[in-house]
Amino acid sequence: MTTKVNQDTTHTKQYPGLFRRIGAWIYDALVVAAVLMLAGGLAMAVVAILLNTGILTLAPYIDASEYLSRHSVAAPLYSMYLALSVIGFYAYFWCKAGQTLGMRAWKLRIQNADGSNIRLTQALIRMATSAFGLGNLMVPFSTTKQSFQDLMAECEMVLLPKPN
Repeated sequence: MTTKVNQDTTHTKQYPGLFRRIGAWIYDALVVAAVLMLAGGLAMAVVAILLNTGILTLAPYIDASEYLSRHSVAAPLYSMYLALSVIGFYAYFWCKAGQTLGMRAWKLRIQNADGSNIRLTQALIRMATSAFGLGNLMVPFSTTKQSFQDLMAECEMVLLPKPN
């Protein structure tokens, strides 16, 4: 099923304020926590399988959790895996539909100026320059009502109109 973005040019674009952006950010933080729990559970399952097949031993570590957080090779790989899970979450939703679940709840959409979905490179730039959401603090002082990460990624966050 494909969704078509309404690109009605008779209406002027509305840009969200800081509090609406923070609301979506908090909502998404809860979703990201769930994504991280699922990713962590999957990693624990893989470690459990490797332990049961004898491919892996915990030797000096108490349990799989300590292994994943302290082992010289596993810990950085595990951290990168979790980071890629979060990056993948945002990149997928921003590039596919222009909205995460939090943005959908708060009627926000990230898009290019022509209304098209952003590209993967724009999503990655947006994540890299967001400073974990602190880039939104620029919104009340910006004449364009865009955050730092929106300006850097050459995209815009718009407030969607209420359905009729």
